This record gives sequence, C-alpha cells and structure tokens, in this order.
Amino acid sequence: MPLISFSQILNQERAKEFLKQAISREKLSHAYLFTGISGIGKTSMAIALTMALNCRETIDFDACGHCPQCRQMIGGNFPDFLSIRPDGQNIKIDQIRNLNRNLSFAPISGKYRVCVIYKAEMLTIEAANSLLKTLEEPPPGNILILNATEPLDLLPTIVSRCQRIPFQPLPAQEMTNWLVTNRDLNEEKAIVLAKISGGSLGLALKMCNSDFFERRQKWLSKLIMLPGFSKQKALEMAIECSEEHKKTDPEKSKNGKSSMMDMLAIWESWYRDLLLLTTGGPTHLIINVDFSHKLKKIIGRYRIEYLINSLMAIDQAQQDLLRMRNSTLVIEHTVLSLNRLEG
Repeated sequence: MPLISFSQILNQERAKEFLKQAISREKLSHAYLFTGISGIGKTSMAIALTMALNCRETIDFDACGHCPQCRQMIGGNFPDFLSIRPDGQNIKIDQIRNLNRNLSFAPISGKYRVCVIYKAEMLTIEAANSLLKTLEEPPPGNILILNATEPLDLLPTIVSRCQRIPFQPLPAQEMTNWLVTNRDLNEEKAIVLAKISGGSLGLALKMCNSDFFERRQKWLSKLIMLPGFSKQKALEMAIECSEEHKKTDPEKSKNGKSSMMDMLAIWESWYRDLLLLTTGGPTHLIINVDFSHKLKKIIGRYRIEYLINSLMAIDQAQQDLLRMRNSTLVIEHTVLSLNRLEG
C-alpha cells in the first residue's frame, strides 16, 4: 500500500477539510458513509483517515509516513485496518458477524480500528440488520466507513446512523492535467479519458493501462456503419460483438459484461456528441474530441429523434446489464434496436 495522505488525494477538498476538522476537534463519528461513483477517492480517503488517526507524528492532522503505525499501513500489515468486500454478488451476514466479533476487542496497535465496507449497497438484508445493531451501539475505539454509490441503495436506518460525506466526480480539466503530468499522455487522449470516464480517475487509469483506444476505434467504426446495415448484417454484427466481449474479459466479469459496459459507454458518448452538435450545442462539451472532424462531417445523416431514441436504447441496455440480465441477449437486442431505428 503506497503512502496515502489527505494532501495526495485529487480534489475532494470539502471531504478532506471536514475530516481534518473532525480530527482536530476530536469530534469523530463512529460511522461515516462515503457516497459517489467509483474511482473518485473514497477508498483513498478511508486509508488517509486511518493513517491520520493512528499516526504518532501528524503534520497538520495528516499522516507523517514514518512512524511505526504509518509504516505498517504502507506495508499493508496494520492490524487495525479491516476491510469487507462482496463475497460473490453480496456482502453476507457471516462477514458482518465476523466483523462484529473483531470490533468487540480493543484496537491492537493503533488508537483507532477502522473498518471499510466496500460496496455497502450489496449488503443482504440479514447482513444489513446485523450491521445496524453495531451502528446503534458501536464499541469504543472503532470507526466504520461505508462506501456506496448512492445512499438510496442502503436501508434508511443505516444511512441515518452514519455521517454522510458526498464525493464529487473530478473536474475534467483537473483530471486532464493530472493524466498529462503523471501518465505521459498527450492532451487530446487525456481529455478523452477525463470526459468519457465521467470524472472517475480510477476508471480513466484502467482505460489508460489497457488497449482502450484501439478497442474504442473498432467499436465506433462498427457503430457508424450500423444504420446502413441490413437486418441480417446487423445480427451478424451483434453476434460478433457478443463473442468478442466474451474473449476480452473472461475472468473479470461473467460473459464479458465489463467490456460490454465499456462499449456501451463509448456508443453513448458518440450519440451524445452527435445530439450536441445537431442541436447547436457548444463544441467544447464534445467528449470524443479526437473525432471532432468526423462528427461534424456526419451530423447531417441523423434526425434528432433517432439520436434521442438511440441514447434511450443504450441506457436501457446498461440498466439490463447492471440487473445481471443475459449479456448476449442484451447486446444483440441493442444492436438490432439501433439498426431498426435508422437515422
């Protein structure tokens, strides 16, 4: 685990200041709820808070990085930092029962024990109710941090017992500057990653470290040709897309769903850019800036109604994949729908 201090976290100034004030005034909550999309600093903030709380030589209420506790955290063997992640599709009651047992003991090495529950919205009802008992009567010396995308996905009784700290998507320009400086990207590619990731640095880095731009080129080429395809040709394209994703992402996600979500996000950004230009929107809001010339060249081919319906079809496909629907059927249905809509 690399050194993570508040000062190293990109943006999220309100969250950083709130937590540092809580430390300085010794008014810490027993439970925090960090909300926001993935990849914007929630996990890093939890680590930074753990280090700051247990550091013996804090500097402006931030971790020093040198004391025994900091070195243990950096080495990944600090005994008072616990984490719970989904076991399969859910966080199960046995995981929470085990956590409750651990929390009943005093911290081993530090002043506070911190436990981070990742994707807290995936708690089963039984697990959530078991956790609720701990939130109602928290053992001293323990701090729980729940990470979730939306508070509405959690039981209201859990949300009400946590101090909520919202995290915001990172500004595109700030992300662009960071990617250019720290990942040696040219500005055009950095802008595309910053915009298409929706302000998620974590997602942008995953794209940066993969063959994302090559796959994106292929996906967009297929999408541009789709409106002119016959039904049979469109069906062949749908099957080809489905098979390609299964090969691309066999281990990380069932039937390549992660790869399919990436493709749908690219297609969504393309239709969004076309709609923006067709309706006379400002060009600085274009996501696919490296395709600006192509976009301006083809905007006359598409009716506004077609672009809106296409965006709705893609949004439905994204929702279906999130609901764990059959990914092959979802992608085939989406491709055929986009083909039937016609420009």
